[in-house]
Amino acid sequence: MVEITAQERSAAEAVFGDRFRLAERYVEHLATSGMERGLLGPREVPRLWGRHVLNCAVVAELIPADAYVADVGSGAGLPGLTFALARPDLKITLIEPLERRVNWLNEVVEDLGLENVTVLRARAEAAVGEVKADVVTARAVSALNKLAPLTIPLLGGKGQVLAIKGRSAAEEVEKSAKVIRKLGGLETTVVTVGSALLEEPTTVVRIVVGR
Repeated sequence: MVEITAQERSAAEAVFGDRFRLAERYVEHLATSGMERGLLGPREVPRLWGRHVLNCAVVAELIPADAYVADVGSGAGLPGLTFALARPDLKITLIEPLERRVNWLNEVVEDLGLENVTVLRARAEAAVGEVKADVVTARAVSALNKLAPLTIPLLGGKGQVLAIKGRSAAEEVEKSAKVIRKLGGLETTVVTVGSALLEEPTTVVRIVVGR
């Protein structure tokens, strides 16, 4: 079992509710086969709950009810699978180009019985037209000026991008303002979520497209 602190457990139970056990099972997948297949390094295992799973899961509160969500560069399912676990009302497409990661994601989705998740092997730019989302999410994919052209087109002209970022979020927003506007972004803000639950809240860049 992956260690979880009392604070992390309390946060996880608040975020995942009656699906907390499923979230635990997902974390075990990350710590075992996920690590073995190189989806994350061994040093990340003790930090899986706080730094990875909960850091992502709290962002689900920004997503409207019954939304279609596309998670770009899903990798180990962060943040996409945490949203699927926390919010069964959402329809999630995990977009990932690498076959070994896609195979792992499919195995985990099947094992967890997540009927609201589809795994698509594709690059984000190739998924435009095939996927039309209300919300596009990404974490640790690339700098915002490169991420915006990969995510905004998947909205089909209306919706929002939620990019999980670090301390340099405001700086990235400033550097990418022109690119975002050119792609149809009407409003870009830096939002903090999870401050009531996490020791270190999550920073999100939210880009609104259309009205």
